[in-house]
Formats: sequence, structure tokens, C-alpha cells
Amino acid sequence: MSSAPLAALAAALGVLALWDALAAAEQLVRGGALGRLLAPLLLARRDGAAPTAAERRRLALLATLVLLAAGWLLAGPAAGTGAAVGGPWALRAHLRARRRRWRGELERAAPVVARAVADALAGGHAISRALAEAARSVEGAPHVELRALARGLALGQPLEQALGALQARVDSRAYDTLAAAILLQRDAGGDLAGLLRELARAQEAAARGADDARAATAQARFTGVVVGLLPLGAAALAELASPGALGHVARDPLALWLAAFAGVLQLLGLLAIRRLARVAA
Repeated sequence: MSSAPLAALAAALGVLALWDALAAAEQLVRGGALGRLLAPLLLARRDGAAPTAAERRRLALLATLVLLAAGWLLAGPAAGTGAAVGGPWALRAHLRARRRRWRGELERAAPVVARAVADALAGGHAISRALAEAARSVEGAPHVELRALARGLALGQPLEQALGALQARVDSRAYDTLAAAILLQRDAGGDLAGLLRELARAQEAAARGADDARAATAQARFTGVVVGLLPLGAAALAELASPGALGHVARDPLALWLAAFAGVLQLLGLLAIRRLARVAA
């Protein structure tokens, strides 16, 4: 049996093992120096906080070193150097992904937040106290944001400014609507608890509609991604079947140019599929 398939399998298993090792290291070193270095990543996921410029530089350096070591071990110095160049980009992509997960958690919890505030209002609390009570009844990212809102109100911040700060941090239409409902009731009066419960039902219905749309397009999106990645699979199979085949392509300027142009078209196709299949929340 040729050693090329075994080498490819070993490399794939090595990448998976390295990924698991990094996840385990993140859990084990939270209290140490490396834990303090990785703390901005944890805060980005838990609180949605963006790292400072100095923290970004340290994290980019760490990502570069990790990619350099991984690429060097798996494919040699040239591959390690090439992977290390993408360290800052990988960090930005990772931070954006964590921010998206944080925002997604807030979006999913918006009906729960509205209903919690409505229950506190129905219990006889004023709006400022109702927001503080709602913070105690929710968990995760909504708890962090409502606690910050309640803390600002307790320190004497006007309701409109406190809600504006919440909207700026969260940047979500669901929480914009919640803030607008609260301010509208303050200025015009009315049953705010009933309005918030109706808002929660509307948000839940919108979330169900978005989930149904994602489910209806899941097969088409998956098919589009598979078709877009087929050339990469074909290139890998060609290299496994005939080691050095990609090297021959790389040595021919015309073939290399055509392969690069085809790769750009494939990437544009994948981006177009992602854009067209995006479901607005």
C-alpha cells in the first residue's frame, strides 16, 4: 500500500488532535499566565467585549506562533511560514465568530427578556426595578447586559441613556424594539406589561419563521457548499493517486495561472451562495 494515503490520514488526525489539545488547554490554563492571555477571547464570547489594541497584538502573536508550529509539524517550514502569515486574519475571524455567537444568544433570549420584564412589572415594580429583577431571572449574555443596564440605572443614569447604551452594545433590532416600547410607555402611558408580552410572542413567531426558512434551505445550501468544494477534493485525490501531480501543475505557468483563476471563481461562488442563503433574523 502506498504511504501517501497513510500520510494524509496521519496529517488529518494530527490536525484533529491539535484542535482538541487547544480546546483542552483553554480549559486548563484559565487561571495561569496563558489563561490571562486568552481571557479576552473568553470575554468576547461571554460578554461580547472587544479586546483592546494591546490585547489584539498579543493574541495575534500567539495565533501566529501556533499556526507556525502546527504548519511546521504537519508539512514543513514552508507550510508553517505560510500558515503563520494568516495568524492575524485567523484571530479576527475567530473574534467575529465569538461575537456572532454572543449576539445569537442575545437574539434567541430576547422574548425571554421581554417576558421577564413584563412579569416584574406585573408584580408591582417600577420599570427601573423591573429591569433589575429581570436580570436575576435570565442567564448568560442577557444576564450580563441587563445587569449592566440595572447598574447604570442604580447609579442615577437616566432611563433613556441607559437603554441607549444597551442598544449600542447589543446592536440588535429585538432590543431596539424593547427599548422603544419602554420609552413609548414612559411618554404615552399604557399597559407596558401587556405590550411586552405581545412583543415576546411576535419575536418568538419571527424566530420560528427564520428557523423554518433555514430548515427549508438547508439541503440547497449544503449542496452548494459541496459542489463548491469538489475541486479541492479532486485535487487531493489526484495528488494521492499520483504524488507530485500538483507539483507538475505548479511548475507550468499557464496551468498555475488557470488553477489560481479557478480558485478565485470557486471562492466567489461560495461567498455568493453564503450571501444568497443568508436568512435575516
